[in-house]
Amino acid sequence: MVEHRGLVAWSTILHVSEQLPRGDVNENDVTVHYWASARAAAGVAEEHVPAGTLAELLTEISTRHRARDRFDDVIATCSILVGDTPVGAREPATIALHAGDTVEFLPPFAGG
Repeated sequence: MVEHRGLVAWSTILHVSEQLPRGDVNENDVTVHYWASARAAAGVAEEHVPAGTLAELLTEISTRHRARDRFDDVIATCSILVGDTPVGAREPATIALHAGDTVEFLPPFAGG
């Protein structure tokens, strides 16, 4: 007689793991990466934010980190990339974000 307990256990674990909460990650979220002084100002290296435009994302992260000293000042000096594309001087409200996008905040670096 062949036992299939391993298969049953695996399917049970898979079913239960699909039910577990995923923290603050939502399937519509954008992943935000903070580098160097932006990371220090935010107090985290990465977070997930629901946003349809870069303007919405900027408002949300400002709200999340308003209690942290200098967060808005540091973010204002950062270069912003959506994926691999620099935002430059474009209006944040015109930059669409999609679920799964990555937004990088890169503060000015000394040296070269």
